[in-house]
Amino acid sequence: MIVNCAAYPKAGGSPRRFELAQVGELLRDTDDFFWVGVHQPSEAILDELQAEFDLHDLAVEDAHHAHQRPKIEVYGSSLFLALHTSQLVQGSIQFGETLIFLGERYLITIRHGASLPYAPARARCEREPEMLALGPSYALYAVLDLIVDNYMPLVGEFERELVALEQDIFNKTFKQETIHRLYSLKQQLVKLRLAVAPLQDILNQLVRFHPTLVRDEVRPYFRDVFDHAVRVNEATDTMREMLTAALSVNLALATVQQGEIVKRLAGWAGLLGVPTLVASWYGMNFVHMPELAGRSSYGVVIGVTATVVLALYVALKRAKWL
Repeated sequence: MIVNCAAYPKAGGSPRRFELAQVGELLRDTDDFFWVGVHQPSEAILDELQAEFDLHDLAVEDAHHAHQRPKIEVYGSSLFLALHTSQLVQGSIQFGETLIFLGERYLITIRHGASLPYAPARARCEREPEMLALGPSYALYAVLDLIVDNYMPLVGEFERELVALEQDIFNKTFKQETIHRLYSLKQQLVKLRLAVAPLQDILNQLVRFHPTLVRDEVRPYFRDVFDHAVRVNEATDTMREMLTAALSVNLALATVQQGEIVKRLAGWAGLLGVPTLVASWYGMNFVHMPELAGRSSYGVVIGVTATVVLALYVALKRAKWL
């Protein structure tokens, strides 16, 4: 459950790995800052983290229960962040959660559910020791940047799915599966927006406030992540509007096609109505019907009926009812 524990010297240099039980001693004897990564920890691990880093009870309680809304909270000289993460798993988009504790000398990341490891963010920081010397706030930037960057493939996947759905919508055959896919895509877009929209407020606070925890040199980097989050949020809003329009267009096209079918049925019913009327007229068995005595009456009735049907067919064809 403990993915990594590393201590980074303030003056730079190679990181040192440590055990949680050593934190109290290292905090007292060194000026390092500590980065602890945890994945779906047990209550015992969280209690140990709380004891070693003096984390606030309410923040640890949120970490115990997870399933928090995206937020940033101030607890004394530390920050607690709850963020929603996303991951594309076998063509299906799944959402997870990351809880972050930021102090003057530590950064703790706790992952729950669908979330990619933060090893790339850690490796990036270790490749830039001059930036890592800025402390935990730069490490927090690397983590947030990775979280937001992981949203971008989802946006691309949503766009490709939307294009495919638009092609299905404008086909002449309407499938119930298309409606299900439209609803599912809109549901996932709503979840993505609920994850990204609050992140903008979190990043805005990191850009403007908390001077004891966020170095001024790091604030431009948070602004860059904020810009990426805005782009993801705008793309999400645009696709949600397009999906709403697609649902309306699909309904309108289905209604139009249904109307065309009804018109064709009405046209053929009209054509069948002419011989039905004639046959019912002569099937009334009246005694005094002068046409019955004529030698050519049968042929005349058939000809007149065929002529009326043909004229009606031409009229309906021109009116595009057939």
